[in-house]
Amino acid sequence: MRALLSYGIALLILVGAGLWLATGTLVIGGSGPGEGERSIISVVEGQEHGPIATTLADAGVLAHHESTTTVDPALTIAQRNEAEMGSATELQSVRTTTYVAKPMSIEVPLRGRTAAKASVSAVAETPGIVDEVNVVKGQNVKVGDLLCTLDQGTRAAAVAQAEAGLAQANASLNQAQLDYDTNESLRGRGLAAANTARAVEVALSSAKANVSSAQAALDNANAELDRTRIIAKVNGVVQDPIVSEGAMLAMGSACATIVQLDPMRFLGQVPEARIALAKTDLTASIRTVNGQTADGKVTYIASTADSATRSFPVEIEFANPDGAIRDGITAQATINMGSAPAQLLPQSVLTLSDDGVLGVRTVENEKVKFYPVQIVSDTRDGIWVMGLPASVDVITVGQEYVTEGQTVAATNVAAGGAAS
Repeated sequence: MRALLSYGIALLILVGAGLWLATGTLVIGGSGPGEGERSIISVVEGQEHGPIATTLADAGVLAHHESTTTVDPALTIAQRNEAEMGSATELQSVRTTTYVAKPMSIEVPLRGRTAAKASVSAVAETPGIVDEVNVVKGQNVKVGDLLCTLDQGTRAAAVAQAEAGLAQANASLNQAQLDYDTNESLRGRGLAAANTARAVEVALSSAKANVSSAQAALDNANAELDRTRIIAKVNGVVQDPIVSEGAMLAMGSACATIVQLDPMRFLGQVPEARIALAKTDLTASIRTVNGQTADGKVTYIASTADSATRSFPVEIEFANPDGAIRDGITAQATINMGSAPAQLLPQSVLTLSDDGVLGVRTVENEKVKFYPVQIVSDTRDGIWVMGLPASVDVITVGQEYVTEGQTVAATNVAAGGAAS
């Protein structure tokens, strides 16, 4: 009996609580202010002001909620308050600092490697057997230094033969000249017929041509003999491949390879964001991974970007008179691209616009204005940015709580003092 009494009391309490909750209001989230309140009875009945809701409302037990104002859910709390209270609304307080533009040196760091100015193969200009190799790997050579010597073979005899031919041609020329002079003298005294002049003139011209031909043959023979001496045509360091003594060199085969280390080149790439500032003859400083330094100038900028990195290959040429900087060393170059007006700001003032654009919020005529900025350099003292007016009041405290166009109460804490 006690159990039935207890269950009965519990059932009455449950029914009473259910009826009490049914007279309340259900708030549906996500519908915006004033748009999500519905009575529980209307949710159960599936319609507003159903028969049960009407009966309970007439009895005075159904809670009644009616929104008399319409609120735009896109407005901030400050904007809602301003819309409701008008001029009586207290303005949002912010702090600003005046930043003045100053010339900033634009330096672009590049990573790359050193590269020799040229790698030249000293080749044979005539075929022959290598008689002697006159250099070793790693040896510094200058223009005109002997690298390899080929077997002369019959080239020396050819020179001697050409010299003999030249001597014979000169003798014939002397005789022809003598005959011409004698004939001219005889004709002048009337002792020789006038028609004999033609023959001696032809003989003299033929003798002169024979001398020219003999001289050319001698020059060719000497040149062929000189080709047995393969010399360096550039300054540099001897590298592989080097021919071995006794090897047969065909015409065009390499005796040795010379790497030209002065001047040296730095090969790097300029990002597409900075390519508009790049131009030839800009000064640059180079530093290798092993601490070697050099100064040079930009000599080449590619017209087409690398398809993988979207950057533009550049070359910087620098002096390397002692050959201390080697070919293929990882290095970093810093190109000085001149100067441009910019402001040095603390990183904390950067913010994003509603469209996700990086910039800063400023105050102009007591209203908030957003300026997109371009970061030029990141330093210990702050960030250098471009895109702002020459002098601007940047919001340093409260920039995340205001929107563009909003009227604010701004306090400038360091007017003009942050320009340094």
